[in-house]
Amino acid sequence: MKILDLVTLLNLEVYGGKAGLENEINGGYTSDLLSDVMGNANSGDLWITLQTHKNVIAIASLKDLAAVLLINNNKPELDMLKQADEEGIPVLGTAMKSFEVSAKLYNLMNS
Repeated sequence: MKILDLVTLLNLEVYGGKAGLENEINGGYTSDLLSDVMGNANSGDLWITLQTHKNVIAIASLKDLAAVLLINNNKPELDMLKQADEEGIPVLGTAMKSFEVSAKLYNLMNS
């Protein structure tokens, strides 16, 4: 599934990194701990988090993640958006909690 498809299906907001909206999602990873994501997320994962700073994009780039999804109506910091645009990594947003959006992503990818 492409990021753009997920944006439509879950009515997500696109904050930045629009050049990467055609990226394929291979799975998902939900965590707010950067070291956990570094050690356990897989290439092509959608990272679900409440972290809003530019280090998130650095980790997403390092791990070749498909996109970052901010939960609970969190908004990205300006330096995060700048980095996302430079790296072509989409930063998305939702009002949903991590449990809810993780379940919806899982169901969409396994139906």
